[in-house]
Amino acid sequence: MKLYNYGSGLFCEDAGFIYRTDAWMLDALFTADDPVAKLRAALKVEERLPALPQGDLLAPIDKQEVWAAGVTYFKSREARMEEAQQAGGGSFYDRVYSAERPELFFKATPHRVAGSGQPVRIRSDGKWNVPEPELTLAINSRGKIFGYTVGNDMSSRDIEGENPLYLPQAKVYDKSCALGPCILFADTPLPRETEIVLEIYRGGAQIFRGVTSVANIKRGFDELTGFLFRDNTFPNGCFLMTGTGIVPPNDFTLQHGDEIRIAIAPIGTLVNVVA
Repeated sequence: MKLYNYGSGLFCEDAGFIYRTDAWMLDALFTADDPVAKLRAALKVEERLPALPQGDLLAPIDKQEVWAAGVTYFKSREARMEEAQQAGGGSFYDRVYSAERPELFFKATPHRVAGSGQPVRIRSDGKWNVPEPELTLAINSRGKIFGYTVGNDMSSRDIEGENPLYLPQAKVYDKSCALGPCILFADTPLPRETEIVLEIYRGGAQIFRGVTSVANIKRGFDELTGFLFRDNTFPNGCFLMTGTGIVPPNDFTLQHGDEIRIAIAPIGTLVNVVA
């Protein structure tokens, strides 16, 4: 099942049928014991529609916080070390990759999150800005992973690399995060061969393409969720970005007007333009 947020209501795609359900259902799903069963029980035959509605698609979020995991791919470890070397920082990221404790950080409140088709932003004081394509977990208030979406963790690599204490500034600002186009509800984990594809277009031409797979993530999703919920509560549930395994070359930085496309086949494609 896939759940889309069109603001005026939620729309679920299930077994080839489209159903409309109430907008309040999103928070109810994040606090349910079994969100998959609760959503399926809410679908009514009389509310079937011929197709998804036209109009602006919003991020599939209501009151949830968005958190993120860092340095979960070997490629990310290399990139973070290069950032630190270029900006004059230390060698701390190489130790995070192999440590027992993962890197977890707060990413966004709902008002900072863009949906598919909405603009994302780059920092005005950052000179080296990139998207980070990430499989993102939907987690209920009890710490159960019940779904997946596509995430874009916009980052200023020069700010992050200069000093690890600058991480919140490199990561957290208005429209620094995008989620969508939907939440894929699933009772079982996505296959490890699931691909994550990043494409960046400038002036209509593709200027970068990268591919990785879930199999390249070092840490398990239950492990990351366990650390996130350790001595922490999420009464409205949360989202957790699981890290990036695709890093554009060091001479690349985003520009205004660039189009970012992140595709994870079972979920869909998240599309954002840099404002």
